[in-house]
Order: sequence, then C-alpha cells, then structure tokens
Amino acid sequence: MAERRYRIDAERGRLVLPGFEIPFPRSRGGRIAAGSALIGGGFLGFLPILGFWMVPLGVLVLSHDLSFVRRRRRRIAIWWRKRHPEVKRAGTK
Repeated sequence: MAERRYRIDAERGRLVLPGFEIPFPRSRGGRIAAGSALIGGGFLGFLPILGFWMVPLGVLVLSHDLSFVRRRRRRIAIWWRKRHPEVKRAGTK
C-alpha cells in the first residue's frame, strides 16, 4: 500500500508533509493546543506571517486526537474528491 503524503508519525512526533517534516508535541494536550493555535492564527491570515494556510494544518493536527474533527475532515475530503474528480491524487499516475 502506498504511503500517505500527509500524515502524523506518532512514533517520531513529526507531522509529515510533502517535502518536509514539522515536529509536534507528543502529548495529547500539546497537540490540541498546537492545532487550536494554528486554526486561531489562520483566521488572522490577513496579518503578516500568519496565513490562511494555518487552518488546514491545524485541522490535520487536531484530527489526530479528536474524532469529531477527523470525521469532518474525512467528510470534506470525500466531498472534494467527488466534486473535483479530475484532480490527481498524490502519488498516482
């Protein structure tokens, strides 16, 4: 099975994104705080340094621990795939 491009490596405590890895807290409370801070900072995306890119990253971090966020993220991913079937998935030809 092909390895996912976006994932959380819990053993090493790293968020794996295409091209680089970001360390994140190993504790559940730390991950929830970091994910919430990313989402909060993303809503201030009109300011310098902060950006709207922080919202999906925060959702990805929160979805590791919170099942209701994971369900919403998955539901949005399925909706997006149905709406845009012409977009190729990562790692497919």
